[in-house]
Amino acid sequence: MTELLIVYHSKTGGSRQMAEAAFDSARDEAEVMLKQAVEAGPEDLLAAKGYLFCAPENLAAIAGLMKDFYDRCYYPVLGRIEGRPYAQMVCAGSDGEHCARQTARIAQGWRLRMVQPALIVNLHAQTPEEILAEKTVPAAELEKCREIGAALAAGIAMGAF
Repeated sequence: MTELLIVYHSKTGGSRQMAEAAFDSARDEAEVMLKQAVEAGPEDLLAAKGYLFCAPENLAAIAGLMKDFYDRCYYPVLGRIEGRPYAQMVCAGSDGEHCARQTARIAQGWRLRMVQPALIVNLHAQTPEEILAEKTVPAAELEKCREIGAALAAGIAMGAF
C-alpha cells in the first residue's frame, strides 16, 4: 500500500514545482506516489494511507482539472477512506483562500483528517500576462512544500496519523 499519494494539477508550473518539492522530501520518509490529477483515480486514493493535494487557484476556485479529479473520485471512494490524513497546497495569484476552502470541504465530505493547515503560496500574478506565464516558485516557499511532504509522509509511516 502506498503511504502517501500526492495529486496535483499545474498549467503554468507553480503547482507542479510545489508537488515535486513535497514528493522529493516525502520519498525519503515513506513510499510515495506523485500523480497528475488527470491520471489519478479512485484506485489511487484507495491504495494510499494519506494524501497531499496541490492545485492552482483559477478565478478564485479550484482549477478545473483538479475539480475533475474530485468529481471522478468522490463517490467511488465515499465511505472507504474515512479518517485518513491529508494536507493541501495551493498556488495562487492573489488569494487562494477559496480554493483551499473548496478542497477542505471535499475532504470533509470524505471524512478525511486535516493534519496540516493549507499552505497557500501567493505569486502575486495580477495581469493576464503574469497569470498565463510560466511560474517560478521562490526557494523559501518550495522549502515549506518539502517540509509538508516530509512531515506528512513521516507521520503516516510512523502511524502518528
